Amino acid sequence: MPSAEIISIGSELLLGQIVDTNATWMAQRLTEIGVNLYRKSVVGDNKARMFDVINQALERSDIVICGGGLGPTQDDITREVIAEVTHRKLILDKDLLNTIDTMFRSRGFLMTKNNERQAYIPEGSVKIHNPNGTAPSFAVEDPRGVVFALPGVPFELKWLFSNEVTPYLKEKFTLSDVISYKILKVAELGESNVDHLIGDLIADSSNPTVGVLAHPGQVDVRITAKAGSVKEADILIEPVEKEVRSLLGKHIFASNDQTMETVVGELLRKANITICSYEDVTQGMLCDRLQRASLDHFVEGIVGNGIETIDRLSQVKNADSKTKFTNTTQNLIENLALKILKNCGTELSVVLHGAPDISDDAENLARGKTFITVTDGKSFKSRNLNVSGRGNPDRIRTSFEALNLIRDVIQNGFEKEK
Repeated sequence: MPSAEIISIGSELLLGQIVDTNATWMAQRLTEIGVNLYRKSVVGDNKARMFDVINQALERSDIVICGGGLGPTQDDITREVIAEVTHRKLILDKDLLNTIDTMFRSRGFLMTKNNERQAYIPEGSVKIHNPNGTAPSFAVEDPRGVVFALPGVPFELKWLFSNEVTPYLKEKFTLSDVISYKILKVAELGESNVDHLIGDLIADSSNPTVGVLAHPGQVDVRITAKAGSVKEADILIEPVEKEVRSLLGKHIFASNDQTMETVVGELLRKANITICSYEDVTQGMLCDRLQRASLDHFVEGIVGNGIETIDRLSQVKNADSKTKFTNTTQNLIENLALKILKNCGTELSVVLHGAPDISDDAENLARGKTFITVTDGKSFKSRNLNVSGRGNPDRIRTSFEALNLIRDVIQNGFEKEK
């Protein structure tokens, strides 16, 4: 199978002014057509450094895909550098110049002199028509490999890659193998625990290969196979998937494009269950995720500011005398869960209350305690976490755990009566 490298060009990428989504997208597409991607690089608009990166890539890879640096300004020098790397003259292509001029005129503009720079390409290049912009693209077939120059604008690059680059690669390298994968999504187990349980599969895997990727609150197990067709690859994946499922069991909650939201939403719809929520430390993220799960079954979400809001909510008129608030946090949130359940008239309510350690400003795994409880008015199921913070990773983690607890309640009921 051919090997590939992606080179993203632009000083704005190195300065962090924009995020390089192009490379991630192309990596996924290369995998789908059976090309091994070995490296991704980012380089600024500097001729010497660009030369080194592109030249080294051609020395070790069959395919080099450059994104960016094809505009009309003085710092757009990708075409010049590729010409130098491949020992070719940079020539003016009159057909490309006419195409650029026509594109400007069709939009009611006149082409400025600097746009002529975009019509210069390395001599002998394979021209790639770009219908979505003024930056012509091209491929140079060097004795060491083929190098592509694509514009950095995402919608232009994606169209060209899908409609021009992919067919070119399939024909040139007679690509027949495809790469297929299955992602199994795991809750309630950390990355190290997952590795402990399936570590032998990871170490011994070749085709299919098994890998693990951790997210806040969630671990993905990816099973990847190469074969002549997707069907053949899926046949290779099937026995490995069965083994992973037997080892991880109930902790697998979804696969591939499914999320915890889609799983919980489907459960709410099938059981025709409505739900309401209270949260504080997650700052509305739980509410947002429940809305995305099932807007029709999520009745109301309250976003509070901790104990002060909880105390205020306890003053609801005509409150049931059995729901008086106590000094213990667990009873506090259980009583609140009953309160909002009654007020909203839903089948379930969920409360997520965080008590962060105010001396810890970490974005991830901040010290503190998070209390989560779900009730149907008769029984409770609760989960407490030894982490609580307002950083995005912690909010993702704790809201995920709340959704997972809702999933557990709908699927398995309540462990005990209160």
